[in-house]
Amino acid sequence: MKGSLWLAWRQQRALFACGAAVLAVAAVLAASYRSGILDDLRSGLFDHCAPGPLYCTRPDSPAPLFLDVEPLKLLGGFNIVLPVLIGMFWGAPLLGRDRELGTHRMVLSQGVSRTEWFTTRFALAAAGTVTVSGGLALLFHWWWEPAANRSYGLFWYEATALTGSGPGTVAAALFGLAAGTLAGLLVRRVLSAMAWTILVTAAATALVQWLHRSRLLVPPHRYVSSGWQPKPPMGDKWSTGRYGLITASGRRDDVLNCPFPSGAELRECMTHHGYVARFYEASPAGDYWAFQWTDTAVLGGLALALTAVTVLLLRRRV
Repeated sequence: MKGSLWLAWRQQRALFACGAAVLAVAAVLAASYRSGILDDLRSGLFDHCAPGPLYCTRPDSPAPLFLDVEPLKLLGGFNIVLPVLIGMFWGAPLLGRDRELGTHRMVLSQGVSRTEWFTTRFALAAAGTVTVSGGLALLFHWWWEPAANRSYGLFWYEATALTGSGPGTVAAALFGLAAGTLAGLLVRRVLSAMAWTILVTAAATALVQWLHRSRLLVPPHRYVSSGWQPKPPMGDKWSTGRYGLITASGRRDDVLNCPFPSGAELRECMTHHGYVARFYEASPAGDYWAFQWTDTAVLGGLALALTAVTVLLLRRRV
């Protein structure tokens, strides 16, 4: 390792050490708490619990049973804010520190081109970002697996699981890095770049959560039951909260037009209004990967776009 790459490593090695420490702590916690979850499941206490969203209660009391998944949720929450942290502490100083101190002029005067100066720093930072975010996402998924989609564990559509695991976590972290790097190039002052990075990455995180809840990019499925037959069980599906009734012509009306769960009252009401079926809309568990790859495409595409803008602005700003 020599030249600009050696200099980039010297400037970023403390961040690599912090990332390695975070991964090590997360791995120790994941191994410890996952072992506890497995011990609880082997104890037989949860053997009578059926899969699905309804709470499972103790055999001798109405108190609901839960595994100790709060530390797992904390890891998922940390993964959600990881793009903000990487953008602030890794992306914003990447170019901004040299520009603020003026040290980039000395580097460029040694025969290093602007492209090489940027590429070595950003490539090294991107490699570290992928390693840290990918490692944390894998640890979350491994820790979560024994309690996945159980009433006493964690369902796939909860924000800590849907946003805090999978390839979407890596794409979000790269977006944070790209946003921070561009802010450092444009603003020139590291603290100001950090502030702008917080705003941009936090807005992107909020946008992702809104896209998940609205199902705008991953439309839900519609489940129909003929007549007044019981609706298909919800199971581990993520309900949109949209329930209704269908007429013979295909018109869909609100479920409150016949607010009866079943029985003769429901049958009489549906017959009176000409309803022939009931429906609800929900996302099945298989859509977990649809959400993941959609997030990866959106955030990864934004990361590439911001990186391209940074490259185009290098000659004007440096």
